[in-house]
Amino acid sequence: MALPDFLVVGAPKAGTTALYAALDRHPELYMSPVKEPKFFLTDGPPPTRGGPGDAQTYREHVWRRADYEALFDGAPEGARRGEATPFYLYDREAQRRIHALVPHARLIAVLRDPVERAHSNWTHLWSAGLEPVGDVVRACQEEERRIAAGWAAFWHYVRLGRYGEQLEHLYTLFPREQVLVFRYRELLEAPARTLDRICGFLGVTPGLITEVPRENVTAHPERTARHRVLSRALRAGVTAGALLPGDLGVRVTEPLERALQRDARPRQPLTWEQRQALLPHFEADIRLLERVTGQEFGDWLAPRGDSGGLVGARPDGQRQARNGRRRAG
Repeated sequence: MALPDFLVVGAPKAGTTALYAALDRHPELYMSPVKEPKFFLTDGPPPTRGGPGDAQTYREHVWRRADYEALFDGAPEGARRGEATPFYLYDREAQRRIHALVPHARLIAVLRDPVERAHSNWTHLWSAGLEPVGDVVRACQEEERRIAAGWAAFWHYVRLGRYGEQLEHLYTLFPREQVLVFRYRELLEAPARTLDRICGFLGVTPGLITEVPRENVTAHPERTARHRVLSRALRAGVTAGALLPGDLGVRVTEPLERALQRDARPRQPLTWEQRQALLPHFEADIRLLERVTGQEFGDWLAPRGDSGGLVGARPDGQRQARNGRRRAG
C-alpha cells in the first residue's frame, strides 16, 4: 500500500510550493508528482461550485484512493514518501482523515505572519484576475459572506491564518513529536539550517539540500481599467470553462491570466493602517498560538518595515502556480 510517510499540511502562501520543490531534490525523499493532490479534503468527489475559478480547481483534486496511492508508485525502495497540501492544517475533517488513514505520518506546518499571509493570498487571486475586490481590507470583510456562499478555502483569507485554533485541534489527534512547526521567515533567512531541521525530523541525511527555490512568487498588477476589463473577462471565462471537458477551460483562460500579469510589479507593502485594520482578526488567535506552542509570536502584532514582497520580483518566465497539476517530467 503506497501512502505518504509525511505531509506538508500548511499554510497556504507560506512557502509550501518552494519547500515542496526543495524537498523534491533530496535523494532520500519522494514527493508526489502532483504538489497539491488535496486527497484528504473530501470523503468523495469534491464540490462542483464555489467562487470564481473554484470549479476548475475542484477538478484537479485527486480524490479516489487508487489514484492517490498511484502518485507514490514511483518512489524508490526505502525513500520517504511525501506530499504537500497546505489546506490540511486548516481543515479539521482533513486532520481526522489523515489520522484515520496514516496515523504515524509526520506533519510539517509552516506559519507565516497571518496579516502577511492574508495579503499574499489576496494578491495571488487579484493577480490571477479572480478577486473582484481591489483592496485586501475590504476583501477580508467579504469573507463570511463568501464562506456562506460556498467559496473554497483559498478565499478564507482570515480563517486560514488562525493557526492557534488549527494546531490546538491537530494536537488532539497527533502527538507533538510527529508535528514540526516553524516560521516562513526561517525558510527565507536561514534556508540551509531550516532544511537540515526538516531532514532531521524526517529521518533523512542532512546537508544534501541547502537552498529553497523561488517558487510561486506573487505579482501585483495595478488597479487600472485594463486590469478591470481583463479580470472581468477572465472570471466570465472560468465560469464558462467549468462546463468544458478536461483542461479546455484552463487553456481558454491562461492567455488572459498571462496578459494580466505581464510586466506586473512585485507584491506591494501593506501600510501600517492596513495592518491595524486586519490585526484584530488575529490577535486572540496569536495569543492562543503562543499558549499552544510555547513559542513567542508577539512580533506579528507589531508594525512591519518590510511588509510585502520579501522575496522580490517574480523570476523571469515564472507564472502563477496551479499546484494541483502534475509536474512535468
